[in-house]
Amino acid sequence: MLNALTIDLEDYWDVYSHDWLGIEIEPTEAVLQNTQWFLETLKRFDVKATFFVLGGIAKVFPNLIKQIAEDGHEIASHGIGHTQIFKVDKEGFRRDIVESKKLLEDLTSCPVTGYRAPAFSIIPETRWALEVLAEVGFKYDSSVFPIAGRRYGWPGFSKCICEIELPSGSNIIEVPLSTISVLGRSVPVGGGGYMRHFPYGFTRWALRHIQKEKPAIVYLHPYEIDTRSKQFDIVHLSPEDQKKAIKHHKMQLRNRNTVRVKIVRLLSEFEFAPIGEVIAKCGNVSYCPVDGAG
Repeated sequence: MLNALTIDLEDYWDVYSHDWLGIEIEPTEAVLQNTQWFLETLKRFDVKATFFVLGGIAKVFPNLIKQIAEDGHEIASHGIGHTQIFKVDKEGFRRDIVESKKLLEDLTSCPVTGYRAPAFSIIPETRWALEVLAEVGFKYDSSVFPIAGRRYGWPGFSKCICEIELPSGSNIIEVPLSTISVLGRSVPVGGGGYMRHFPYGFTRWALRHIQKEKPAIVYLHPYEIDTRSKQFDIVHLSPEDQKKAIKHHKMQLRNRNTVRVKIVRLLSEFEFAPIGEVIAKCGNVSYCPVDGAG
């Protein structure tokens, strides 16, 4: 089974500083160093991936984005800033994705047809975002986590790649993130903190189980291999936000020393490709109603 390998290209503090504290922090050189390791490792295993590029990274490091495209990877959008969709209105979201799409297409001279929302923030309350994505020319989205999560999730959504018919009559393909059923509960696997915290044996078992029926969707962040990430300057934060930032930092560093080995093992034991190629090889994807039930 051909599985999808995806990389959310963002800096370490994009989620916490931008989404939770409303602080703009310039991307650091660590983005370049960590992404170079990914590019070299992918080349070593002759694997191509989908890079969901944050526009803020592309503006500061345009040559990095050009290199990723020149290496044959698929370039997709992660928006301009790392702002969760439920924090903007429809027009603000439209401006963000249009700007991001144009920026990436201008840099790479390649069409950008895929999107992933910051922090998987396409949820039942923001399903309208799928309509906007289709309107501005995106062919697929990979933002939905079919779980009942605390920070994100769309319970009951199909776990398979599916085509959604939208209220306007247009369509978009949804590529949901992978989960596995454990004791009757859907558990996320194959990416981010889930891959850091779970033993590799569990991840391998889960992905092997998933790929018996459908492609597994694996997602990674460049910063997750970086064991040297430093706490950003929190002196100007409130005491409460300082405590939150320190707690977040400690949690994010946990098990990072295991990630490079886990990635190498994944690349050696599974077959991966960009999302666009995986969709094409799926043939006729299943139909999914807009409410995601299925």
